[in-house]
Amino acid sequence: MVEHLHGTTVYIADREVSTDRDAVDVIAAAHYEHGAEFLVLPVDKLPAEFFRLKSGIAGAIVQKFVDYRMRLAVMGDIEAHAAASTPFRDWVREANRGRHLWFVADLADLSERLAAQQ
Repeated sequence: MVEHLHGTTVYIADREVSTDRDAVDVIAAAHYEHGAEFLVLPVDKLPAEFFRLKSGIAGAIVQKFVDYRMRLAVMGDIEAHAAASTPFRDWVREANRGRHLWFVADLADLSERLAAQQ
């Protein structure tokens, strides 16, 4: 699904992203098929290991977004994961201070963040 929010084309992934290869595939679809510059990964499209930083899966997936210069938002309820892991909670806080990786509750939250950047 594609949304246009404050002049930004946003692609919302409809497939599971469990590996860095999956990340490359969804980035290619977002960019080449939809012209998106921002990709949203719903929490339910990510494996549970993504939220356990020790697994390395989050780092591998996010690194592909950095490599391909695609902005990323992880969308959905991450409260249980943040409550269970101080390193994860710290990572979310740091990511949300930047411009390239955000953790957002929903599309309205993403829209507000994009509007604030204009």
